[in-house]
Amino acid sequence: MNTFMKNFAAAILVAGLGLVGTIQAEEIKVMTSGGFTAAYNILGPRFAAEHNDTLKTILGPSMGKAPEAIPNRLAKGEKADVVIMVGYALAELIEQGQIEPGTRVELADSRIGAVVHAGAAKPRIDSIDELKQTLLSADSVAYSDSASGVYIQTQLFKRLDIEDQLLPKAHMIEKIPVATVVATGNYQLGFQQVSELLPVPGVTYIGKIAEPLQSVTRFAGAIPKEAEHSEEAKSLLAYLASKEVQPEIQSTGLDSVP
Repeated sequence: MNTFMKNFAAAILVAGLGLVGTIQAEEIKVMTSGGFTAAYNILGPRFAAEHNDTLKTILGPSMGKAPEAIPNRLAKGEKADVVIMVGYALAELIEQGQIEPGTRVELADSRIGAVVHAGAAKPRIDSIDELKQTLLSADSVAYSDSASGVYIQTQLFKRLDIEDQLLPKAHMIEKIPVATVVATGNYQLGFQQVSELLPVPGVTYIGKIAEPLQSVTRFAGAIPKEAEHSEEAKSLLAYLASKEVQPEIQSTGLDSVP
């Protein structure tokens, strides 16, 4: 074989290998809720680049009445390869038979924090008495329609014995990050999981609420039934739970799973 034919054959081989790589690339559909989104936005593109895949990200809360909520999306027949959401909401999907058995992977723990408008004085919330006084002194309080907000509305106010005083001035915010309505000045004080507060501009992060009153939310991922790319989904979840990505997980305000 002369030099020209050798080079021509090599070019055909390279083109063929490139075609194989293209054929093997998959679009993985990921439904993820707010608390893990900041970490996912860092780690997802890395995984996609390393595996020659693409990720189609669908955002929605873990629960609630909004049509964008992950359980409501699945109930309407929307397809996903991976769901990432609050652990107990995922457990309900597992009980309903919407998740492939044995595919749940624990990803991170999330604690509740608070923000005020950028430039406003930072109140104290790191002891029980300070948190109680801060809530009573606030003109308005906002919290989410997901796990942290449900806890605040149904348990935290009761535990502090301030439910009657707070409920008239406290409001559950649907669909959008709580910090956005604090940034616009519509609410004085906003509570949500720390990882959902930190990315929002226009607010000052105060810190986490007093640990004795803290509610820790576990985020977990799993593979829905009828997922089109279950093997790729397993690899993605394993990567998101791996030891080497924990610094990135923690940088977004989440805590590693013990």
